[in-house]
Amino acid sequence: MGKISKMGNPELRTLLVAGATSVLRHARGNHKAPRWLVALLARRPFKVVAIALANKMARIIWALLTKGGTYRGLESSAASS
Repeated sequence: MGKISKMGNPELRTLLVAGATSVLRHARGNHKAPRWLVALLARRPFKVVAIALANKMARIIWALLTKGGTYRGLESSAASS
């Protein structure tokens, strides 16, 4: 798992971690949560998973901003296959 360094914008970093924490709280008892996220929560501490998810979200945002395009969640990609 990667890490979020303390370089860059601290407000953006805080927002990413807060968003990831919110997603994880909803994923805990939700049977519709992604399996990889539930499995990661079973193996690692909550805060470590929150940072990993925030890192993943930051990488997705960066890729969308640099390459252009629109975010397609799991629902839209599953429907198109």
